[in-house]
Formats: sequence, structure tokens, C-alpha cells
Amino acid sequence: MPQTAPRAGTWQGSRPRWWSELPLIAVVYAAYSAGRLLARGDVSTAVDHGLALLHFEQRLNLDFETPLNDLFTANAWIGIPADFAYASLHYVVTPAILAWLWKRRRAADYRLLRTWLLISTLIGLIGFTLMPTCPPRLLEASHGFVDTMAQYSSYGWWGGEASAPRGLGGLTNQYAAMPSLHVGWALWCGVVLWRHGRSVWAKAIGVLYPLSIAVVVMGTANHYFLDAAAGAAVMGVGLLLARPALRLAGLIRARLGAARRPDEAAGTTAAAAGTGTATAGTASATAANGTSNLNVASNVSDKCETAARERERIPRQQGRDADGSRSGDSGGREAGAAARSGRGGETATAGEGAAAAAR
Repeated sequence: MPQTAPRAGTWQGSRPRWWSELPLIAVVYAAYSAGRLLARGDVSTAVDHGLALLHFEQRLNLDFETPLNDLFTANAWIGIPADFAYASLHYVVTPAILAWLWKRRRAADYRLLRTWLLISTLIGLIGFTLMPTCPPRLLEASHGFVDTMAQYSSYGWWGGEASAPRGLGGLTNQYAAMPSLHVGWALWCGVVLWRHGRSVWAKAIGVLYPLSIAVVVMGTANHYFLDAAAGAAVMGVGLLLARPALRLAGLIRARLGAARRPDEAAGTTAAAAGTGTATAGTASATAANGTSNLNVASNVSDKCETAARERERIPRQQGRDADGSRSGDSGGREAGAAARSGRGGETATAGEGAAAAAR
């Protein structure tokens, strides 16, 4: 089976376990949500930042949110679906694609894309903290923006306070408009679908989804065009930092593994010492068996020599012992077989001595 070369900068490990991934993602998302609340800042400062963005866009004719908001507020069949998309897809599509990556794609691909998403989210949190920004819908009515979420609130679960469920607007930070992570996360989803989707439909959705979310956030007056552009820029920075972050994680993992190796080496040494003790015991047992074999062989040899001397003293018995020589030969052969079966060279020598004495 052909092997695919690992991509540079990604740690090639086993697929992360879901019980370790879920707490990690939950911690990052909790930090993101808590950071949005803590970064509320001064309302007047947020309004000043919002007006500065709007005036800058107007000078460059980039205030696309103004005509889009007029279109969404004048046509309910456009504004209502846009409100539903803004209030739900951000929290549904992104986790669904992340779970699909974990289940279907290579571990290296999942780690890189997950790290990209998490780092970009943390960068966005820094942006919320450093630059609280009032969205167009919260500016004074003289600027011409209408809050479509408030206009069509009777059609959904949201109220007049962003996309939060009715009555829970106090749990959100409505001045966290810069950068737009609605656009940033949608861009991440689009890249994943374009890169890893196998059908033409998946790739088409990968292009249309981030573009449609960018239109939605401006048409509902939740973000300026520059907010959307900043969300895309944040994702670009997160992608650049993802591979170095993975390499750093790999170095930390290697250091921790090296710190554990001395303990493992100590355990291996102890096991080797135990093996050496067992080997010594086996050698002692072998030596004892060899000594006993030598004693047996010497006893057999002594008996054979005694029998030969007795035959020399009594010549008349030599004829009687002619038949016994054949049994002596068979005894020699048995002794040789015993030597071949591993009972020692001494036993073979004793068998040859017995055969010679019989002859």
C-alpha cells in the first residue's frame, strides 16, 4: 500500500481522542465567550471606533453595509432568512465541519486545521479587547442603519440584543464587532470544504458560504465591511502561526518524553539485574548437573575396569561371557545415543569403555 509523505510542520501522530479534544475546544470557546464579556470596554469608546470605521469607508466608497441594510430591511423574504443564518450557522456549521474532519480526514490534517481555528479565535479575542467597536445597528438612527434582528425578532428566538436568545442579551458583548469571527469562521469552513471536499457541490459551498456570511453580517447591520476584512485577515495570521505552534507542541512533547526516559531506564536496569540473577541460578544448576554426570560416569567406568580384571583372573568364564559381549555392545550403543541426546560427553566415554571391556 503506498505511503503518503508527511507534510512539513505537522506532527504525525495517532488520531486525537474525542475525550481529549472536546475539553480543549470547550476551554478555548469558553475563553472566547468570557473574553467577549470582559472586553466590553467603554461604550463611548466603542461608538467612536465604529464611527471612525464608517467615515473611513465612506471616504473610500467601501460602505457596502449601507445599501445591503436598506435591502434587508425593505424585503422580509431576504431579511428574515438572513437573521436566521446569522443567529445559527456560526454555531452549527463550524462544529459540524470540525467533527467531520476528526472522523474522516488524516490526523495531521485535523491537527493543523483545528490549530488554525483555535489560534485565529484567540487572535480575534485580542482584537475585541484592544478595539471595542460599536456595530452599525447600534449607531444613532441618523446614520441610516436598522437593526434587522430587532425588526424581525417576532420570527425567531432572538430579541433586540444581537443574536442571543430573547432575555439573554446581557450575557453577550454587543461591542465585539472588530474583527468579525462570523466571517472568519465561515472562511475557515470554506477552505476546508474546498480543500477536502470530494464533490463539486462541496467545493461550490466552500466558495459560496463565506461570501454569503459576509453579505449577511453587513446586511443585518452587525458588522462593517472592514470588520469582515479584518476577520479574513485574522484567519490568515492564524494559518501562518498554526505550523509553528504544532512544531512547538512537538518539542514540548519530546522534552516531556525525554524526562520520562530515565525512570524507564531504571526499570529496565532492574529487570536486567533480575534476568542476570536468574541466569546465574541456571548456570549453577547446570554445573551441579554436570558434576553429578561426572560422578555417574566415573562409577560406571570403575565397575567396567573391575569386571575386566576379574575375567583375567578367571579365564574359564571368558567363554560364558561371550554372549554378554553382545549386550555390552548394545550398552555402548545406548550410551552413544544418550550422548547424542544431550546427556554429556562423559556418558558417551563410559559407554565406549563398557563395550571395550566386553570385547
